[in-house]
Amino acid sequence: MSRNASASTRIRVAAGVAALITVACTASATASGRSPGADSPTKPREAAALTGSAKLSRTLGDDITFTFDAHLAAEHRTDPAKATGTFRFSHYLDGEGAWARGRIDCLVTGGKVAVATGVITGSDLPGAKGKRVGFTVHDLGRHDRLGYSWASVGNPAENKDLPKCVSSAPFERVKNGTGDFRVLPWQPDFVE
Repeated sequence: MSRNASASTRIRVAAGVAALITVACTASATASGRSPGADSPTKPREAAALTGSAKLSRTLGDDITFTFDAHLAAEHRTDPAKATGTFRFSHYLDGEGAWARGRIDCLVTGGKVAVATGVITGSDLPGAKGKRVGFTVHDLGRHDRLGYSWASVGNPAENKDLPKCVSSAPFERVKNGTGDFRVLPWQPDFVE
């Protein structure tokens, strides 16, 4: 056998072995209930998430902070209304303002954009407790953007019957060096 024929045979054998290893790993992952490349061998990755904390950039010096810890579990991949977690925000200027915290009740993400809603469970803003509020985050690394459902009405207490997973465009900028939001993209089964 010639040297070129021998080298060609070795390349074909190596390619065949690599293909078999890939098929075996994929079959093993599928048999165990995981997708190939899943984060953990025992638990699939969560379906979506919005996490982090940051201050907004305001020219007048407003101190506005948002914090999110929102998650959609893998087993609820097809129902964003089963999201869980918490949110918190505050807005102060010259010692005046308010804060609120609450529980997440919906989370949808697409690429690096997340829309979440939640119900306020505690606040020092009169009329805010029990109101649903919405948030939109665009995760752009160190230049994130944020929007909120009360942008056009003035404050969260003025939201009227906001549906789940509804908010405004992310028109506000995060102040450099104050934090970061992270969005884990949703991958529902019906989307390729």
